[in-house]
Amino acid sequence: MLLLGFASGLPLALSAGSLQAWLTVEGVDIATIGFFALAGLPYTFKFVWAPLVDRFEPPGLGRRRGWLVLTQIGLALACLVMSGLDPGRSVMAMGVCAVAIAFLSASQDVAFDAYRSDLLGDRERGAGAAVSVLGYRLAMLVSGGLALILADQWLGWPGTYRLMAALFALMAVVSAFSPRVAPAQGVASDVRRELVGFVSMLVAGGVVWFALRALPWGALEADRFGRLAVLSFCLLASFAAALKAARWAGFPSFIAPWDAFFSRDRAVALLALIVLYKLGDAFAGTLSTAFLIRGAGFSQTEVGAVNKVLGLGATIVGALAGGAWLARHPLYTALMVFGVLQAVSNLGYWLLSVAPKNFTLMAAAIGLENLCGGMGTAAFVAFLMALTDRRFSAAQFALLSALAAVGRVYVGPAAGVMVEALGWPTFFMWTVVAALPGLLLLRWLRRTIDTLSRPAGSSEETT
Repeated sequence: MLLLGFASGLPLALSAGSLQAWLTVEGVDIATIGFFALAGLPYTFKFVWAPLVDRFEPPGLGRRRGWLVLTQIGLALACLVMSGLDPGRSVMAMGVCAVAIAFLSASQDVAFDAYRSDLLGDRERGAGAAVSVLGYRLAMLVSGGLALILADQWLGWPGTYRLMAALFALMAVVSAFSPRVAPAQGVASDVRRELVGFVSMLVAGGVVWFALRALPWGALEADRFGRLAVLSFCLLASFAAALKAARWAGFPSFIAPWDAFFSRDRAVALLALIVLYKLGDAFAGTLSTAFLIRGAGFSQTEVGAVNKVLGLGATIVGALAGGAWLARHPLYTALMVFGVLQAVSNLGYWLLSVAPKNFTLMAAAIGLENLCGGMGTAAFVAFLMALTDRRFSAAQFALLSALAAVGRVYVGPAAGVMVEALGWPTFFMWTVVAALPGLLLLRWLRRTIDTLSRPAGSSEETT
């Protein structure tokens, strides 16, 4: 569990913060760097193919392990390819590699969650979850803070990504020799029906996407905000068409969890809360590495040591503190208190953007923001677990955790454009404002949240 948790956490920064640092030092403009946040979209849509990962298995290595080995080998190859690219000349190829890393990482997360649930008995799950979370956090430290220091002092970014490729290859060996899990009890549904439903969903979504993109949008796409609005509309329309096709063709392992969730009172409002609750936190964090290097003038080593190492430590402490609070207080109280703290802590970045360069101030701002973010994450994970129907726990948690990633992924393009238009100080003030809709919706849903139960368990992917 420690090593597989490490493998699960390793890719996240390689398509996000560490890649952002590489692009920044290579002189890529901030708006383009912001759009690279869209590379994380597979984390948002992993629930689309999660039923297939659960339903089918590659031959030879047994249930779950085959998917782990395949995704880890794929991650190694993607990192090798990326290490040979020049960000200044091959921005599109870098984007393709970043999306590939995120897709393979999201698929690995789905397989690892299922493997952990299948392998561990009742008495092992608490310790197994804790150890895998520890591995996940250590991996974030390696691919985040340590990668920045290695790239700045010794290896450069191409050499650092080659090192990460070697680590993924080692993790594939670990997965190949991990314990087998028991075979599935039986076929959950007709194979042909599952595949036809999945293909119909993809085709319908693709047709609507390309049809809408072919329309003459004119002046709307000439403006960066207008282009983002057009892309958002096309994406939502394609997603709606895909869901309609999945229901029409019959995609049982995908439709049943959706039907169960939407039978819940105020289901749409609860989904909106999942997206909005950490929106302000996501806005502040999406360009934090670029801000510290370019906006505040700190070196990669300073950013790696403080933003990644201290920040990660503060997040762990915050999560533990949040868990201790949750043991003694209602879920709604924890969500509200930690949500307010998350919003207020963003003012530390604002102060850093208007004050002279100060290493101590940077450490304090980053520590406070990550401490409050960690407490908010503890309450948020408990909230997602409370929403999960035990009959569809794997599929629904993949859906809810993917939806939770919308804020982290989708605000990137808007954040880059806002920084260019408004500057860093005004942008960080807006991150505080962005937290308010989630808090207001939380207050409106108080009675609904008070009725939720608290299923046991935890997951790191929502962070």
